[in-house]
Amino acid sequence: MTVIIENEAEYRFPFDYEETIRAVVREALKEEGCPFDAEVSVVITDNAGIREINREYRGIDSETDVLSFPAAEYPAPADFSGMEDDPELFDPDTGEFLLGDIMISAERAEKQAEEYGHPLIRELAFLTAHSMLHLMGYDHINDEERIAMEERQERVLQNLGITRA
Repeated sequence: MTVIIENEAEYRFPFDYEETIRAVVREALKEEGCPFDAEVSVVITDNAGIREINREYRGIDSETDVLSFPAAEYPAPADFSGMEDDPELFDPDTGEFLLGDIMISAERAEKQAEEYGHPLIRELAFLTAHSMLHLMGYDHINDEERIAMEERQERVLQNLGITRA
């Protein structure tokens, strides 16, 4: 597993944010039964940076907390069948499955942690887990999908001992 992390905002987290992100990525892949060694790219940015990307790629001119850019389209959430048939989804040098890219606004994460009354490490882990599920084909367009995603996110965080308190 390769997790490429770039902190373009140079935000100073009061904990080892890289280890937190890697642990959540690893646990989400395990929990969803990804059969491949995977590569994920994570960019930590600020509100201005994420707003620009949100406007450019989604046509929404506002900041958000996290954006996900999956490399693959799934027949169903976390259905990895047939992926090996598409060589474009695998790094030719490492053989790793190119899962996609995650962008997190550190400013938004900090603000949301305060609003929800839990530690910043929990918010960063939550946003990473949420985005990982998007990279594996999950969405939350309707209540059924939203509930499924929330249950899976919570399971990943509980497995890592990352709680709201």
